[in-house]
Amino acid sequence: MRIAVTGSIASDHLMAFSGRFVDQLMSEHLENVSLSFLADTLEIRRGGVAANIAVGLGRLGLDPVLVGAAGIDFAEYRDWLHANGVDTDAVRVSATRHTARFVCTTDADQNQIATFYAGAMVEAREIDLVPVARRMGGIGLAMVGPDDPGAMLRHTDACRELGVGFAADPSQQLARLDRAETRRLIDRARFLFTNEYEAALLQERTGWSAPQVLERVGNWVVTRGQDGVVVSGQGRAELRIPAVPATGVVDPTGAGDGFRAGFLAGTAWGWPHERAARLGCALATSVLESVGTQEYKLSVADLRLRIEEAYGPAAAAEITHDLERR
Repeated sequence: MRIAVTGSIASDHLMAFSGRFVDQLMSEHLENVSLSFLADTLEIRRGGVAANIAVGLGRLGLDPVLVGAAGIDFAEYRDWLHANGVDTDAVRVSATRHTARFVCTTDADQNQIATFYAGAMVEAREIDLVPVARRMGGIGLAMVGPDDPGAMLRHTDACRELGVGFAADPSQQLARLDRAETRRLIDRARFLFTNEYEAALLQERTGWSAPQVLERVGNWVVTRGQDGVVVSGQGRAELRIPAVPATGVVDPTGAGDGFRAGFLAGTAWGWPHERAARLGCALATSVLESVGTQEYKLSVADLRLRIEEAYGPAAAAEITHDLERR
């Protein structure tokens, strides 16, 4: 199954603040916040949700197609993506704008304050998935990640028109979508991805209760940080998957993208949801233990150890046996 991954392509500017944000905030003055945090470190890394997921899929051997818009500074990033098994022929390169920027500061409690500059991403709405699907010889699954809102809506519309299964991941763009747009984005999605906060915000945005959301999507996957993942579907019991323990959290940025890569890989291989989610959790922990969203090392031996610790030797043998055959 070929997977098209649509969404943001960006560079990440990641800073660490040794203090706690909450110690700097005064509840009686929150309407007039003017703060500066002195960062101790700065790391500049490749990122963007779609690129992060595509790299994870590429390292797992899936030959994903990245669909998004990048800037005039994209050449070096393109080489990196190719080296990690990602097809970039469907990336639109702007003639005038720079690639999007994600600037994030993380405090001692792993809380984050971030700003995202869209840059070339605004041109993603000009991308049509139909010719992309034709070039690929068909799309098995499209991952519609956070992107220019017009692009996200265009891609889910195209998937429904083509009869292609898609995963909707509105993420931070929920704040920019109105009720009609949010409903249109997720309607008939094979998978809906959110974290816990986004799950509540999605219900507020759509005006639908959780059962009503489940009437309109095939599977709702909610990531819950250290509490793992919940996979829900209409008329069946929730599937709760514990997280894979981390030996030390270095940087939480991109852990959710790592989970999605592992989960979608398992889905592409026809795995049951529990097995796919376990692989996703193992990849998420690999990202947590690395600085940057794509710099983690991935090996079958490492994944086996992580999965065995979290889920037992039988689960580890089952997953890694499949990985070794691919």
